Amino acid sequence: MKNYKKLQNGSDIRGIAITGVPGELPNLTPDEAADIAGGYLIWLSEKLGRKPETLKIAIGRDPRVSGQYLMDGLMNGFGPYGPTVYDCGLASTPAMFMSTVFPGFECDGSIMITASHLPYNRNGFKFFTREGGLNKADITQILKYAADGNACEEHLGAPGFTDRLTRRLGKQIYPAEKADLMTPYCEHLKQLIIDGADNGDRPLEGMKIVVDAGNGGGGFYAKKVLAPLGADVRDSQFLEPDGMFENHAPNPEDKEAMASICTQVISRGADLGIIFDTDVDRSAAVDSRGREIARNGIVAMAAALVAEEHPGTTVVTDSITSRQLTAFIEDELGLKHLRFRRGYKNVINKAQELNESGTDCQLAIETSGHAALKENYFLDDGAYLATKIVIKAARLAKEGRTLDSILEKLENPADEKEVRIPILCSDFGPYGDRVLEDLEEFVKNSEDLSLEEPNYEGVRINFPDGWCLLRKSLHDPILPMNMASDMPGGCEDIRKIMSGFLADYDELDLSVL
Repeated sequence: MKNYKKLQNGSDIRGIAITGVPGELPNLTPDEAADIAGGYLIWLSEKLGRKPETLKIAIGRDPRVSGQYLMDGLMNGFGPYGPTVYDCGLASTPAMFMSTVFPGFECDGSIMITASHLPYNRNGFKFFTREGGLNKADITQILKYAADGNACEEHLGAPGFTDRLTRRLGKQIYPAEKADLMTPYCEHLKQLIIDGADNGDRPLEGMKIVVDAGNGGGGFYAKKVLAPLGADVRDSQFLEPDGMFENHAPNPEDKEAMASICTQVISRGADLGIIFDTDVDRSAAVDSRGREIARNGIVAMAAALVAEEHPGTTVVTDSITSRQLTAFIEDELGLKHLRFRRGYKNVINKAQELNESGTDCQLAIETSGHAALKENYFLDDGAYLATKIVIKAARLAKEGRTLDSILEKLENPADEKEVRIPILCSDFGPYGDRVLEDLEEFVKNSEDLSLEEPNYEGVRINFPDGWCLLRKSLHDPILPMNMASDMPGGCEDIRKIMSGFLADYDELDLSVL
């Protein structure tokens, strides 16, 4: 049995798809893709109680050069069992979910070939059904099926559609049906802006908006959503898909990427900037003064937009949000803030759980830019969040106001820092647990420190003028440590105390401190 467990990254699959980076050999090739497609087909067939040949599956990809090869691999896994497969070409992750919703598609499942913001040699898969993105346990089961070479015949029977094989460029492949998914997706977003801005069919006339796609898949937003509605997008940058991502990382959390779009907004006198990650499930913004609306700022912006229609609702965020953000959400917006765990699926699942238990929750959002709204299937859709922001900016413009007025009462820490501390031993999970357990006792016995309660991840410590969160990484042998202080340079005082505590742990690489 093959070892595919190493390809799991929470609720996604990620691996090295091509050569090009020294020391990184491919472990996600068309062969692995075929096995994974078989595993997904078993999982989906059993979940829906239907035969594979009755299923419809859509596949899209980001611009990575390995995307088409992995598409061919997926088809080699699906083809022998006869499902209808749509090749949606270059697409976004949120659009791939919408293929399960849109009339004319209404697929039973979909796959996005992407590795999000990771380097060009990486790739992976995100999976959807009409219920949303798959969870970690689902991916574990799919990979278990994929690793078992006999699983397809045991669960699905003998292949009955091998006569569909065709030859392309000397290779035998199973063809997929070409489908244009992005046009209805763009029309969907355009209609949202027309309805929301309430200013005719060209509601963005007179607005200059800079879009930065980082050469990922988000260039469509400028060309096919904003421009037809009247926006001036001529100063947008890096809109053309290029799987080598040579200008900057397509990542709203990347400092170079954010500095690039901030400079462009200021230098071109734009009213607004929007930046996407590679597969457009994350976004951030820049106001007319060139100030980034990212991390705590994008959470605050999304919460402010939700507050207008859903007063008093709960906002679920990840664990590294600031004290100041909590004060803004609760004191300024009148909402409730639940600081939960890292991992966009963790945040989304918690929001859905709250609604099921009777607590109204309209927004689940990570500081990374993953934002999922209840009104939009709790789908983390960077273009949908951008659309909400554009609508608000257009409405404010009619009033002679600008977007930054929404966040004028949001304060920020005076000093922030993140350090990622490697765990050196092979048994890193239990070792990290021991460090965190000991840290709790250390804080309980300290006069000037206290534990944040409630807390759902790691150990969050309240310092006199700031806070620190030490937690285990979701996937790697790392202890991320986030610090924030209300005093300029205050993270250094927090670092000294934490370094003193951690000094006794020989299996931690403290050189990063």
